Amino acid sequence: MTDGRASEEVSEPSPEVVSGFCFRMPGRKAPSAMMEFKRITQLPPYVFSAVNELKVAARRRGEDIIDLGMGNPDLPTPPPIVDKLVEAVRNGKNHRYSASRGIPRLREAIAAWYARRHGVTLDPDTETVVTIGSKEGLAHLSLATIDPGDRVVVPNPSYPIHSFSFVLAGASVTHYPMIPGRDVWEDIVEALDRAGGPVKALLLCFPHNPTAMTAPEGLFEKVVALAKERNFYVIHDLAYADITFDGYRAPSFLSTPGAKDVGVEFYTLSKSYNMPGWRVGFCVGNREIVNALTRLKSYLDYGTFQPIQIASIIALNQMDDFPAQIAKVYERRCHVLVDGLLRSGWDVVLPKGSMFVWAKIPPQFEERGSLEFSKLLMSEAQVGVSPGIGFGSMGDDHVRFALVENESRIRQATMNIRRFLSKSRPGMVGAPQ
Repeated sequence: MTDGRASEEVSEPSPEVVSGFCFRMPGRKAPSAMMEFKRITQLPPYVFSAVNELKVAARRRGEDIIDLGMGNPDLPTPPPIVDKLVEAVRNGKNHRYSASRGIPRLREAIAAWYARRHGVTLDPDTETVVTIGSKEGLAHLSLATIDPGDRVVVPNPSYPIHSFSFVLAGASVTHYPMIPGRDVWEDIVEALDRAGGPVKALLLCFPHNPTAMTAPEGLFEKVVALAKERNFYVIHDLAYADITFDGYRAPSFLSTPGAKDVGVEFYTLSKSYNMPGWRVGFCVGNREIVNALTRLKSYLDYGTFQPIQIASIIALNQMDDFPAQIAKVYERRCHVLVDGLLRSGWDVVLPKGSMFVWAKIPPQFEERGSLEFSKLLMSEAQVGVSPGIGFGSMGDDHVRFALVENESRIRQATMNIRRFLSKSRPGMVGAPQ
């Protein structure tokens, strides 16, 4: 376990570096037209940095900030995986360039894991490709398959790379609301119709980041049928496949009959095996789409460091019981957080999965928006959360809690929030204005 402070070492671009207008070299004068990079100007300011800067400043002042912001798993990687890494590192043959699509034994392990876990048959040579984490894979898949002007449909709110991988590829992005209580299928169909012409790709993510929503029964079957009818392909981000609670089990999109005809699925070892910094993920499914990503990657990288790939084989081949153990840890933390917030008077919903709780801003703070409310929680309750606006315009009435502290620290966070909210209710002396 950690106390959460290690996450300070994870840096992200600040608004001064990535802005909505230009790329600014630190210490340089205002850029000329030659220094304006059009692709970068499409990226908005990184709003999470504003909260992160407040956290760093508060900790420098000696304040005990409980950081539930970034979804950065805090538990250590299992010893058998680490031991295999050390063994592989000591073999000099593993220090050479690796294979950009992943070494054969790892791709075979991926196919075997999918067969055991989801009942899906994959050809390791043509239907699997190893990625440097799923984030890299998603970004490069967009570049490999999307032409400027292609129409794509993506959820809002959602993990930023889901939208901006397509934006950087030059796509025309239409969003469908990913909002609890709405009919996801109807919203997807409405967005496909609203896109203004034929759609090339639809992105799904269940369990969802940040809302923790799970796939409604029958959704994947309807998506497969519509994708065949309208001739678009589907990307499903299954990053939180194994982080599910209270008996719920998240389905694989590829386990749906006909899914391999129209789509691919991404998975990552970051959460299920506590390997976030190792950067190992994979894309599996439709062989034409997998081949496109494989071919692009062959021009861009030599794959993850080979000892990491070798250690990942141990995770997939020998540790089938481990993800369930991790899920239990997150489940206990989730119950502690939700119970504590409910006792504080904050009405939140217990999710079925993911490592997040998506919480609607209390009514008395709705007008502030998620960024200002996140700053307020930091300064008044010493709790760091992610502002919903960072995940899209439809998330600005929520904040996201990440379950990345131990139960004791989460319990303390809810106590801090309870004290803060008790002073903030209408009519209370000292309520923030």
